[in-house]
Amino acid sequence: MKKTSLLNAELSAAIARLGHGDIIVIGDAGMPIPPGTPCIDLALTAGVPDFVTTLKVVLSEMQVQGHLLARETLEVTPYCLKAIEALSAEGELGERQLVSHDELKAACRTARVQIRTGECRPYSNIALIAGVTF
Repeated sequence: MKKTSLLNAELSAAIARLGHGDIIVIGDAGMPIPPGTPCIDLALTAGVPDFVTTLKVVLSEMQVQGHLLARETLEVTPYCLKAIEALSAEGELGERQLVSHDELKAACRTARVQIRTGECRPYSNIALIAGVTF
């Protein structure tokens, strides 16, 4: 039995396969998933699982060197922004790159995997860039 909080086998395996610089996107229920981008669909119903819980569980297993965040997220200030800022201040998210929402959606095309949450609040999306533990 695993010791970390991440129990989803498919998501755990996806994180284990990451290399330095690979991207994982955690998106709200409405974030488009480009054709060809693998999707781990965790959404059960509106709000379940929520973005913040999903992000924290992914961070329990993933070494992050940086993240992409849409500028619009800072303007709209969704519920998740407070958690993103706190995790960033703790060094959990590495260096921030602000991009437009369209650029964030374009980054989904190069993502190793996109995680779809049940989050229904707009701009609850982030792209995590894998780091190394050594």
